[in-house]
Parts: sequence; C-alpha cells; structure tokens
Amino acid sequence: MSNVATNNGEIEGLHWMMDMLTNVDVGLVVLDSAYCIQMWNRFMNDHSGRSDKEVKGESIFDIFPEVPEAWFKHKIDSVFLLKSRAFSTWEQRPYLFRFKNYRPITSTEDTMYQNATMIPLMSPDGEVNHVCLLIYDVTDIATGKKELTRLNKKLESLSRTDRLTNLFNRGFWEECFQGEFDRCLRYKTVSSALIFDIDHFKNINDTYGHQAGDEVIRKTAALLSDLVRKSDIAGRYGGEEFVVYLPNTSAENAMIFAERLRKKIEQLKINYEGQEIRFTVSLGISEFNEAMPSHEKWIEAADQALYQSKESGRNQTNIKSYT
Repeated sequence: MSNVATNNGEIEGLHWMMDMLTNVDVGLVVLDSAYCIQMWNRFMNDHSGRSDKEVKGESIFDIFPEVPEAWFKHKIDSVFLLKSRAFSTWEQRPYLFRFKNYRPITSTEDTMYQNATMIPLMSPDGEVNHVCLLIYDVTDIATGKKELTRLNKKLESLSRTDRLTNLFNRGFWEECFQGEFDRCLRYKTVSSALIFDIDHFKNINDTYGHQAGDEVIRKTAALLSDLVRKSDIAGRYGGEEFVVYLPNTSAENAMIFAERLRKKIEQLKINYEGQEIRFTVSLGISEFNEAMPSHEKWIEAADQALYQSKESGRNQTNIKSYT
C-alpha cells in the first residue's frame, strides 16, 4: 500500500513539474547532440506558432534559419564538452529566435529581446546527451536600458553643445583645445586656431531685431558646420564670435579655409520676415608654436589676429604669430 502511495506521489510530482515547465513564461527547448529539438514548451509554441509535434526531432536550424549556426554550435558544443552552463545576453545578441514583441509597454520594439541560458542535462551515467535551452523575454529591461542610454547621450550632447548654434559650447571646446595643445606640444605637430566674428553685429540687432540677429548667428554656424572636417573642432566663443581648431593644418592652409568661409558668408543672403540681411565676418589665425605657455595664449594670439582684421577694415583674414 505504501509503495502504491509513493508511486502515486512521484507521478503526481512529475505531473506538476511537467505542467509547470509547459506553462512557465520562459521558453524551454531541449536539444540533443545533433541540435535536434526533443522538447518544446508552450512559450515556444505560442511565440513561434509551431507545436511540439511539428518541431520534435527537427533540426533547430531548419525550424529557425535566423539562428546563427556557427555561433550557436560553438556555444552548445562547449556545454556538452565542459558540462557547464553557457549564456547569451541581449546586449551580445539581441535575440536568438525572431519572435514578435507582444508587450504593450514596449510596443515601440518589433522584436522580442532575449537572454538565453544553456544547461547541460546529465544522464544517469554522468554523460551529457541533451542540453536545455532557456529563453527569457527581457524586452522591457532592454528597452528601458536603451532609452536610458539614449537619454544619457542626449544629456551629454546638451552639456557640450551651444543651444542656439548646435556647435560646441565654450566649456567643451576649450577643454578640447587644452587636449590638442598638449598633443601638439608632445608630438610637435602643426595645427592652427581660428577665431572670427560677425561684422557690425550690433547694427544687425538694432536694425532688424534680436530674433533676426539670432537667425544670422544660426545661419553662420550652419555654414561653418558644413565646411569643417570631422577632425576639426568648431564652437561658439560667445555672442557673435566663433572659434575653430584645425588639427594638422598650417597657418597658410588655415588661411585657405578661412577665406573660403569668409567668401561664402559674404555671398549669404538671409531672408527674415520679408527683409534681406547680408553681412560679413572678420577672421584671425594663429599657428601653434612650441613657445606658447598654454592653450589660452594660443587663443589669445588668434584673437589678436582677429583684432588686426577689424582694425584693417573688416571682412578679411589675418595671421598672427606668437611672440
């Protein structure tokens, strides 16, 4: 009688376990050493649209061609060989199975993000003949982390960007200048700093209004952004004044860049509330010199060249060597 009760208890316990594995909200797949599916729970059924009977005995690569075969075999083979677990996270690989995302809270994502755990299943003789693959839906976690990363990048961008011009703000570009100055000093490279401002900007504000003045600054910044290289550092010094660092550029070559910029701005026409605004800029250049004690002196030399351009009639570029 007791044996019957024990057997019934074991059968009941096994039934509960199988019911739990079938209905748990985690994907469960059992694979043999040939990567063929031997077990398939309801989670996998619901998300793939394929029943346990359809997939049993079939190669996982035939059922899911999106599974990267070489990568997956390497993972599974290590579980068979080492008899230890292997893992894959959504950050390494967004998903193993291309399941549609069904969670309303993360409806912006089309595909379910997944973590996967691969567990060796020991036979009574201690051999591993099967591997249990667990698939976790981590779409909410992944989406939250991606959004946090996006917001952090946006915050970082805002912290270093001038809001009116979308150029680097003074705090950031001056920090970059400090680093470039140190690099030039160490490697004896040829680089130039350029400063320019909008001629008679006060007259623009007084004649057309401050909103028009802001538009002139925006258009100037946009034109500058179009001309600079990816390696260049362009920023707003303050007000209507701008600064550009030109790495690996002599003063003579910086002059070519400056004149191209000056002429394009001279040709620029800004239509603001039915009025046409035209303006010019004055520019100053200073090439790096080992005698410069700091990056501030480098900027100061370029500023002196800008002052010379203003004193000489504006709408021109001058070069100032550090002495």
